[in-house]
Amino acid sequence: MTGNGMDSPARTGGGAGSPADLGPRFLARLIDGLLLWVVLFVIVVPLFVALSILGSAGSALGGFGFSFGQLVFLLIAALLNIGYFALMESQMGKTVGKMVMGLQTLGPDGNNPTLEEATKRKLWYALGIVPIIGGLLELAAVIYIMVTISQSPQKIGWHDVFAGGTRVVTTK
Repeated sequence: MTGNGMDSPARTGGGAGSPADLGPRFLARLIDGLLLWVVLFVIVVPLFVALSILGSAGSALGGFGFSFGQLVFLLIAALLNIGYFALMESQMGKTVGKMVMGLQTLGPDGNNPTLEEATKRKLWYALGIVPIIGGLLELAAVIYIMVTISQSPQKIGWHDVFAGGTRVVTTK
């Protein structure tokens, strides 16, 4: 029995299919990314308007031309991404993109990942907060995840290993 009392075959891994290939996982992430950009736009545009009214959106940090507003945007984006994936995967085992693509994230025990495991899977999003090179660090993490998934017979990426053995499977 899991902590929330739900033991359906899909939750326990009994109805889970084979390890999910990189293509469907990429498409699921793309769907989630588009959804998150819409949400981020709705949150950030009013915030930037408020910051510019207060006069702090244009102030440079450290003389590198990196503004306070940009830092706030990157922080909100990282928190939104990590929070969305962690909550959806720990509570439902899937995000909207995974639902559309027929995928599910499982924890090492075959149930939904715990909140900690699901958070660890997405901690690499915090790399984007690093001024100037954060985007490159995030891109490097994505490439490394894709390479490790494609080279693993079980289709497990380094982020799955870091999270304690999570995996993504097909549900169709």
